[in-house]
Amino acid sequence: MLEILRHPDPVLRLRCTPVTGDPTALARDMLVAMYAAPGRGLAAPQIGVAERLFVMDASWKDGLPDPRVFVNPEIVASEGRQVSEEACLSIPGQARRVARAEIVTLAFDGPSGRRREVFQGFAAACVQHEMDHLDGILILDHDPVA
Repeated sequence: MLEILRHPDPVLRLRCTPVTGDPTALARDMLVAMYAAPGRGLAAPQIGVAERLFVMDASWKDGLPDPRVFVNPEIVASEGRQVSEEACLSIPGQARRVARAEIVTLAFDGPSGRRREVFQGFAAACVQHEMDHLDGILILDHDPVA
């Protein structure tokens, strides 16, 4: 089982580099660790790998499992605003209300090439949270929203 790093581990503050190899085995192990934590997302730097990769399953706790892997992701569009309380596996016990875009379009590498997908609501917040990790940003860096 992969160990999830905790703040203030310096790896959590790194800007990650693109994934160049096959991330299949790492992504599988990350999903196992994410579910065991139990979380809804896990970024590679949270397990000590400074690469642009995250896994997510925004709906599994609602009984609708949908494990996803995002390789070399980038947000290419966003709109709207939402505020929600976010927790982080690397910062246990310190949830924070964070303002984020309500809808995001994510481009990422998949088995058949580069693709785009739109996320909204809770899933959009999860995507943005994990994207922050890839740039060394934590929920502690966001101004809390009342």
